[in-house]
Amino acid sequence: MTTETRTVPLARRLRSIAKHAMLIALCAVMVYPLVRLLVSSFKPNADIFRDLSVFTADLTTENCEHGWSDLQSPFEVYLVNSAVIAFGAIVGNLVSCSLAAYAFARLRFRGRNLAFAVMLGSIMLPFQVLMVPQFVIFKELGWLNTFLPLIAPKFLATEAFFVFLMVQFIRGLPKEIFEAARIDGAGHFRCYLNITFPLIVPALATTAIFTFIWTWGDFFGPLVYLRLPEFWPVSLALRGFLDAQSSSDYGSMFAMSVVSLLPMFLVFLLGQRYLIKGISTTGMK
Repeated sequence: MTTETRTVPLARRLRSIAKHAMLIALCAVMVYPLVRLLVSSFKPNADIFRDLSVFTADLTTENCEHGWSDLQSPFEVYLVNSAVIAFGAIVGNLVSCSLAAYAFARLRFRGRNLAFAVMLGSIMLPFQVLMVPQFVIFKELGWLNTFLPLIAPKFLATEAFFVFLMVQFIRGLPKEIFEAARIDGAGHFRCYLNITFPLIVPALATTAIFTFIWTWGDFFGPLVYLRLPEFWPVSLALRGFLDAQSSSDYGSMFAMSVVSLLPMFLVFLLGQRYLIKGISTTGMK
């Protein structure tokens, strides 16, 4: 074996080592805030910002105990509120967005392409643009301090991203299935319910996971519509541990932040397979 043939595998091995070292360093940078959050939730308040290391022997469970009961209501109330809002948003998006997607993908009606383009254009509208007119409408309806402003719009297919996701998925289904169903006398609603809905499970799972993550972590929407503390989700409840007038309980806030992250972590972990499948098989045909 010559010297040149030995140098090629050595250079390749060095590149591989450098690549893996860089990936490990980037992974450590991304994981450090989560580890710091977890460790800080068990540290006394005095040591949270004084000791920045993630290795400490002075750990306590008082933050979890105080965080669960120090607010106006037990923290389980805020968890239930977040679960109710997330569940309503998921059901609304799954039903309304799948129906709208079936209409755009399988029905032929005048102005379909224009309506689809307008729907896609609404993705570029930030929430701040729609906030004032929506607030006025919900105030006139008497929906303030209820969960309805956060749930009801989901039943009107307002999430254009999920509609587009399902449209692309439905367009990838074989047309022969729908033609055979139509020959057998099935209407559009039966084609949607018995054929389309079961075949787009990956897209539905992707919609459910993203809706849960976005709704569970939403802060601005509940801040606008929910004034009473008994209706707060966890995103607003965590703010209750911070007080600009007196001392803030950072330890309890970090402890309850870990608790509020667990549902998001579990949902992503359990639905990761469907999430990857739904994204990889949608919009790439």
